[in-house]
Formats: sequence, C-alpha cells, structure tokens
Amino acid sequence: MFGEVEYDTYRGDYTIKPKCISTVQMIEKEDNYPEKRVELHLHSNMSMMDATNSISDFVAQAAKWGQKAIAITDHSTLQAFPEAHSAGQKNGVKILYGVEANVVEDSQPIAYNEAHEELKHATYVVFDTETTGLSAQYNKVIELAAVKMKDGEKIGEFEEFIDPGHPLSQTTINLTHITDAMVRGSKTEEEVFKLFREFCKGCIIVGHNATFDVDFMNTGYLRHGMPEIKEPWVDTLPLARILYSDMKRFTLDTLAKRLKVDLEHHHRAIYDAEATGYIFYKMLADAREQFDILYHDDFNKHMVQPDTYKQQHPFHAIVLAKTQDGLKNLFKLASDSMVNHFYRVARVPRSVLEKYREGLLVGSGCADGEVFTAMMQKGYETAKAKAKNYDYLEIQPKALYAPLLERELVKDEEELEDIIKNMVKLAEELDKPIVASGDVHFMNKEDAIYRKILIHSQGGANPLNRLKNLPDAHFRTTDEMLDEFAFLGPELAKKVVVDDPNKVAAMCDEITPVKDKLYTPKMPGAEDDIRNLTMNKAHELYGDPLPEIVQARLDKELKSVIGNGFSVIYLIAQKLVFKSNKDGYLVGSRGSVGSSLVATMTGITEVNPLPPHYRCPECKYSEFFTKGEYGSGYDLPDKKCPNCQTQLVKDGQEIPFETFLGFKGNKVPDIDLNFSGDYQPVAHNYTKVLFGENNVFRAGTIGTVADKTAYGYVKAYERDNELTLRSAEVDRLAKGATGVKRTTGQHPAGILVVPDYMDIYDFTPIQYPADDVNAAWRTTHFDFHSIHDNILKLDCLGHDDPTMIRMLQDLSGIEPKTIPTDDPGVMALFSGTEILGVTEEQIQSKTGTLGIPEFGTRFVRGMLEETKPKTFAELLKISGLSHGTDVWLGNAEELIQNKTVTMPEVIGCRDDIMMDLIHMGVESDLAFKIMEHVRKGRGIPDEWQEEMHKANVPEWYIGACLKIKYMFPKAHAAAYVLMALRIAYFKVYYPLIYYSAYFSVRADDFDLVAMANGKESVKARMKEINEKGNDASAKEKNLLTVLELANEMLERGFEFKMVDIKRSDASDWLIEGNTLLAPFSAIPGLGLNVAKQIVAAREEREFISKQDLKERGKVSQSLVDFMTENHVLDGLSDENQLSLFDMLG
Repeated sequence: MFGEVEYDTYRGDYTIKPKCISTVQMIEKEDNYPEKRVELHLHSNMSMMDATNSISDFVAQAAKWGQKAIAITDHSTLQAFPEAHSAGQKNGVKILYGVEANVVEDSQPIAYNEAHEELKHATYVVFDTETTGLSAQYNKVIELAAVKMKDGEKIGEFEEFIDPGHPLSQTTINLTHITDAMVRGSKTEEEVFKLFREFCKGCIIVGHNATFDVDFMNTGYLRHGMPEIKEPWVDTLPLARILYSDMKRFTLDTLAKRLKVDLEHHHRAIYDAEATGYIFYKMLADAREQFDILYHDDFNKHMVQPDTYKQQHPFHAIVLAKTQDGLKNLFKLASDSMVNHFYRVARVPRSVLEKYREGLLVGSGCADGEVFTAMMQKGYETAKAKAKNYDYLEIQPKALYAPLLERELVKDEEELEDIIKNMVKLAEELDKPIVASGDVHFMNKEDAIYRKILIHSQGGANPLNRLKNLPDAHFRTTDEMLDEFAFLGPELAKKVVVDDPNKVAAMCDEITPVKDKLYTPKMPGAEDDIRNLTMNKAHELYGDPLPEIVQARLDKELKSVIGNGFSVIYLIAQKLVFKSNKDGYLVGSRGSVGSSLVATMTGITEVNPLPPHYRCPECKYSEFFTKGEYGSGYDLPDKKCPNCQTQLVKDGQEIPFETFLGFKGNKVPDIDLNFSGDYQPVAHNYTKVLFGENNVFRAGTIGTVADKTAYGYVKAYERDNELTLRSAEVDRLAKGATGVKRTTGQHPAGILVVPDYMDIYDFTPIQYPADDVNAAWRTTHFDFHSIHDNILKLDCLGHDDPTMIRMLQDLSGIEPKTIPTDDPGVMALFSGTEILGVTEEQIQSKTGTLGIPEFGTRFVRGMLEETKPKTFAELLKISGLSHGTDVWLGNAEELIQNKTVTMPEVIGCRDDIMMDLIHMGVESDLAFKIMEHVRKGRGIPDEWQEEMHKANVPEWYIGACLKIKYMFPKAHAAAYVLMALRIAYFKVYYPLIYYSAYFSVRADDFDLVAMANGKESVKARMKEINEKGNDASAKEKNLLTVLELANEMLERGFEFKMVDIKRSDASDWLIEGNTLLAPFSAIPGLGLNVAKQIVAAREEREFISKQDLKERGKVSQSLVDFMTENHVLDGLSDENQLSLFDMLG
C-alpha cells in the first residue's frame, strides 16, 4: 500500500490515504518432509484462558500439511471433542481424543522404612539441607544441619557447610543467604555425609518435606558408595496435611505460626531444623489425640483421608482414548475429576485412573509430568520406576523447556539435552514408544502474543506470569521438529518425531464422540397415554364422532408423534404442566408447540392451532372457517348454538402442524414451557422424581472471551507493559484473544433427560457449572448445542407472567382462564388511553399498554400508535412483527404507511407465510419450504418465485419475504398475547390489584421517595432521566419504566404510602383502601433477605427502638438513617430503654 499518512482527529489515530494498493500472495509454511509427524499434545481454545485457536483451525492445518492424524488434549476438559469430530470428518484427518489430566497420588506416605518403634520417648534427628537447586541429580547440598532431640529437648547439634566445587548462583545466595565465602574450604560432601550417618545411628530421622532432603542424601550416599538411609524417617509435610486439613498452606512458617513456635532466620538449615523439631513434638501430641498414633508404623495407617487429594501436588499426564469403550472411560474419568475431585483444578487420583484404564493410553506428559520431573530431579532409576506406569513417554523441543532454565531448575542447555537423551534411553530400555510433541497452544510463532495477553489478564492467579518469557508453543511441521531434535542424531530424531508418534496414533481406533440420532427416554405405555389423553379431550370438546377437520388433523399428528417416538416427550411435558396447574400456577408455552393440536388436547398449551371455529360446550356443534376469513377464532362475533341456543365457544388460531415437526413430521420437537419463576425450581426437581437423579442434568454452556472483554485485556496489557499501541493494533490483538473459553455455566431452563437404557457417559461427561461443587445441579460438560440432536432437552423456563397471574388470582379470586379474550374494554387499551380514565398527556403515552407484557415498550407502543389494532389477530401480528428482524422496520411499516396494504394483510409470523401462500394457491409442500427459507433470512430461489407468480402472489408480498431475516412462530405469539390480555383485563377492571402485582413481581428499581411524594415528584424524576437520553444508565432506564407505571397509577387517582414499620410486607405492595403500601425491599439498598429478616423479627415482637431494629432486623445505620429521614421510624427512640416494669418482670 502506498499513500499519505495523516492524523485523523475523529479516530484519534494516524491513518493512511492510499493512492495505490497491490495484493501480495502470502507465503504459507509447508511441511516438506516425505513422512509426516502426528501431533499428540495440543491445546485448543477450550483450554481455559490458555490457548488461542479452535481445533478446527489445527485440523485444517494438519490436513494442508498432509498429516494424517492429530490429537486434542486440552487441560482437564473434553469440550472440543464435538467440534474436533466435525473438523476431522470435513478434512479427512483422524482425531485422537484425549486430555491433559492433573493426576494426583491417592496419598503420600508419612513414615518411611517403617519400624514398630514407640514415638513418645524415641530419639530424633531433625534435619534440613540447603542446596544449589531442586535436582538431587544435578545439584548439590551446600549446608547440612540437624538437631538431636529426646523428650522434647535438644540433646545434640550437627552443622556443616559443603563446598560444591563451583561458585554459587545469585539465586542460591538470595534464597539460602549462604555465600561463596561461607562454603569455600569446607569439608567435602563425602566427609560430611559420613559424619551425618554416624550422627543418625539409632534415631528416627525427621524433616519437613523430608522426601526432598532424603533424595539429596540418598543420591549423595550412592555417589560415594554408601548405602541409602536405612533408619526409620518421618516427613512432617504430609503429617501436617492430615492433622490440619483446614489450612491452605503447609510451609514451615505457617505451621510455626499455627503451633506457636518461634522461627528465626528462616531458610538457614540449622534454624529450620530446630524449629521443625519443636513443631514435630506438637504434631506428635496432636497425632496421638486425633488418630491414636503411638508407634512409627502407625503413621501410614492414616495417610488416606477424605480430602487427601486436595493436598497432593498435581502432575500432568496425557490420556488418549484407544477404543470407543475407552472414550466412555475417558468421559467417566473426566467427570470424576470435575465432580468428585475438583479442588482449584480438576484432579484425577491415580486409583481412579487405574479404575478406568481399559481402552486408554497414558503418556508421560510435559515438563510437569512425573517421569520428566524425576529424570530432572531424582535421577534415572526413580524415573524408570515411574515410567513403568505409562504406555508411552513424551519429550518436547528444548524451547518448550525454557522455563526450567529461567527458573534455574536446569543449569544449561547441555544439561537439558542430557535429560532428554536419558528419556530416550529409558524408553528404549523399557521398550516403550517415545514421542516428540509440540505442546501446541497457538498456530504460528507470531501468535504467541495472543496467549501472552490471555495469561497476563489472570495476574498472580496464573504462575506463568512469573516467567519473563513464555515458551514457544506453536504448531510445528515435521521439518521443524526434526530440526529441534537434530542433537539426537538423524535416526533417533526420526524415531521420536515421525515413527513413534505414528505408532501411537495407529494404536487408536477411529472413534466418534457424538451419537448419530436422538435417544428418547422410554415410559411404559406412553404411546397409549398420549393417544387416550388426546382423543378423550377431543371428544369432550368436539363430540364423537369428531368433525372431519379435527379427526384428520389428529390422525396426522398422532401418526407423526407416535411413529417417530416422540410420545414420551409429549407425556413428560404434559406431566410437568399438569403438576404446575394442580399446584396453582399457570404455564405459558413458548415457541411452536402451540402448532400441535395434540399438545393442546393433552393440556401442554392453551393455543388451539385449528382454523378459527365455533364449538358448542353442550351439544358439540362446531363450525370452521378454513378460507382465511378470520385471523383468529377469538375475533369471531358472539353467536349462540343453532341447535341448543348455548353461547358458542370461539377458538382456533390456524397454525400449521408443519411449523412444529417439519413437513415430514420427523423434526425433533422442542417443547418450551414458561413456568412461574417461583415455581421453576419445583418443576426442575420434579424431573428428578420422574426419571431419577442420575438421568437428568442441566444443559451445560461454555462462556468465551467476548470482543469487549478481549479489548479490555489488550488495554490492560498495554498499560502494564508501558506500551503505546495504535487502535488498529489493539483491534487485531483483541481479535486474537476472543472466543477462548473463560468459564462454564448452565442454560437457565434446559434439562437433558438420559434414557434409562443408557447412561450420561454415552453422550457427554458431566461437571458442575463454573466448577462450583456446591451447585444444586450437575451439567453436561459438552455445550448442549453439540448434543442437542442426540438427547432429549426439556425447556422449563422461569417467567414473570405466570407469577404475576397467580398473584392477580390470589388478590382478586378470579380464575384467569375465565377471562374473555375479546373484551372491548381490554382491546381499547391498545389504541388509546380513555379506558383508563386518563389523557395521553397525563401518562405521556398514546396507548394504555404501559406495563403490559409484550406491548409496554416504546418500540411496540409506537407500532400500536401506527396500527391501532382492534382484534386478537392484529395483536398476534404485532407480537410477531416486534420480535422479528426486518419484518416491521423498513418492511411492514412502510407498506402500511404507503397504504399498499392494511394491518391484517401484512406478514407477522412465520406461519402466516405458509397459510397465506396455501390460500393463494401455492402447493403446500412448496409453501412450507418458502416459509422455512424466509424465516431464516435465506431469501427465495428464483424458481420458487416463478411458482409464486403463477399463483398470483402479489409483488409486495414477495418483496416483503425477501427482506426478512428472522421470524417469530405464531404459536409463540399467541401464547404471549393470551397472557398479556389476561393481565390487561386486571389493569382495566381491577387497577389497584394490577399495580400491586406489577410492582411486587415485575419491578426491581424504585424511587420510593418520589412515588410517596406524589405525581409531580414522579414526573420530575422521569423528566430528569429522559433528558439524559442515551447517557442514562441501564438501572435508570429500568427505573423509568417503573416510574411511568407509578405516574399512571397516581393519575388514575390512587396513591403510594411510604413504608410502615408495623405493617409493610417484605416484598409485596399491600392494598390499603385507595393506596399501595410500599414493602421494605423498595427502600434503596435494602435487599430481600434483610426485608424478610425485618418481617420475621417483627413477628416475634414489635421493635422498641432503632437500636432494636438494627440488631434484630440486621439493618445498617445508613438504612436506619433513610427510614428516619422519611418518617418511617417516628415514635421509635434511638436506644433500647428498659422501664421499671421490664426490670421487675
């Protein structure tokens, strides 16, 4: 690009005005080695806040390079498996399904070289070492100190420096406070170790984290031809963990503080040894008291405690599924780690790994694996003993071990190569494959910055932030990997990079982690139950024999529902709705379930999808209107039965069944139910009663880093590193950090039901949402969308409307289902304000729908002003228009304004398209296809448009269809409007009951002072918020809605009363004559729990003072001040005052 650079004052950045642009072909990296490697250690963006690319990216890259297989091994999670499966199929790459597990020992011995020696009067040598590093293999002891103790008293002392034969590093000097001058000219290691052996004879040896010190001693002994320690010894670290499990850290200083032991000059061996001795005697007393430990060989009887897994240090291992059964075991393993053994991270106890080992391959992992760590710190023989637990060993490029060099755990590159060569030698000796892996966290070398930003965002919580540089963990080609291991020689390099990884890949079968069909639960007799419930209700409403149109519809639906195995889904929904109704709560239906007459007949939904019709409740006479004469049965004129003169029931919304189960009737039904928010937990728990605790799980979700969050991470990184980044660079970096897993959660309503002939591990692992082990429900580990077509999902939502209707019913005694759907007073609300007895100016709205669900927002009120609906059908249209995308704005709105069409003719809901086209003469199958295309914003193919022209479909209609991006189902709209009309009925005819319910159920934010002071105060506060425009906060916008309702209520002649300390409820607005009495929860800053506490305390006895209110009501001083200022506490003294009678009593 060539052009002028200038500063753009609007953007606040430098920009280029290009004069010429030329395209350059980007040179892509190639994998040119004839035989390809297989990556066996790879992290996708499902590794929480640690890797940047999706598994699809990696699989596509592997395919481009000609690599035939690739493993997915995220940290403790399997959530990328479904995507990996799709990517593997798409690119022809074999997926190896695995995990990088955090393995922990089930227990750690406390006592070693066990002996039946009494502890109380034994002689102890309590020792400590200072060393040049953490590796017994490569580092040396520079100070060895010990105290000899008996009966709690020090009886001897040992302290010697050892000259390591080289200068000490600055890190060693800083940590140990030992200088070169102090060790120079000291005794040799051999001399000191011989002296120490003599000092220890006949004693029990004790140390804190003694396994570390004993490793150094034994390695030194072997180096000088001496046998390893034979005396019994005790490690106080695991002992402290079982004695004081409430502690979080078990360092020497925290234990000294806990047990009140002085610890001076910490990190000098002699002082640490003496302090450890006094700590050990206090621990012995506690061990006797808690576990009756009297002898040395008693310790290890108690080393496994319920929380032992929390105290073990996790090490990494790669676990791959070898077979389909192995995959299920992997699901069980991961689930156990997340559900039963989660502590900071998901942990896999070694015993659990062994339990599920069948069908799995276990690799030794990275630098944090126990084999590599043992080779680095404890030597070949210890590593060999640990390696026997693994199916293959793993090494990585030297660049990935860079943190070991930075932290001085490994001295230099030569020592690192020596460790890697020993790993290769060990694999050959044990005849195990050894694979070179890339521990991949991002795609290209230059992408490292994205990971750096993610890790930086976690601060001190992520130990990687202590490193100056993160290791280079990009996805390497075969050539790159061969170069990395060239120091092994060409033959060995090819073995570890190409041959053995391919050998491991070949050990794994082709596996699929997702099922290929829906597995519904079985309920004995479900088919008969659904058929009988449906037909019995149909005969009750329409008589026997049924009208032909009803019989044909039910035959079609029952064939589809029963034939495709969906009876159980219907029956479950029926049972849930029946229980809720029986318990006194209406249930609203969402989505397209109202398109099913079987759902209507079984009581799942109130929406009747038949064409508009009359039916007689007495003689079962019926009359149907099938040519589109009416948009809704509720709009039919009142009429008496021609046979028996009974008032006819009006019903029917004309909704095609195809909207619900597809044209072939085999689409998996998605039944969404709106329970009262109060009742939702009961409905959820009822599913456990129906199917059992281990067969129902909440639908899991995955929360990823959003654009704004990523932007915040980049800006924080820029600030903390004192950088100045251009806005384009900030955007680029933010984009690289988006989409990475940040947390997990649960769908607010979705419950997945596992059929009793399978278990959850056939579909997904399980976990707790956001790893909260105290959560009430376990969730699916896979995002529920990825298994949506394999396992039944029930949507039991919590909604305010049923809660509000229940409260309206309780206050009025009116059964909601008896409320008429065509009441003229209610309909008048949607086109004006007169029915409320107020003017437009008084309530600042041209309609009376403030606070009516679906119709109270400014956007919908604007639609009502333009359309002035008079019928239920038109309200349905408005509900559909307001929820669709590009259905009203720039579409139906313009058509009505231009007088092209009237309100009843426009397209409102997706079902309108199918029914309109059928009425116009388009063949039904094509009408369905057009509806499906249009509702998803996919337009209409030319050949279908030709068919529409042949049927004389108007041009405006086709044009409207082409603009639509998303459409609402008519059944959903019908259910919503039905609820809205019932609530509106109370607003018109029982206003104070309505306002009481609205403020109690739907409103959260109040300006109590303004409301209590009257309409002028409320109007002033509304004006204040309105003047802020878009600058108003979300809280202020919510408050404005509540104030609009408060203003309307005041204009209708009712009043608000300030909270009354003696009469107010915790959260409900109480009706007192012509007024509403505010609850305690309406006080700013007073939460529901405190409100309930005040009421509970008041029921015990009246408050006698403000002090009494604060103490028993748990009320803060600031809340007491608010109540005092607003005369709520008039008559209460500040302090409790005892009267003479109280004292005498």
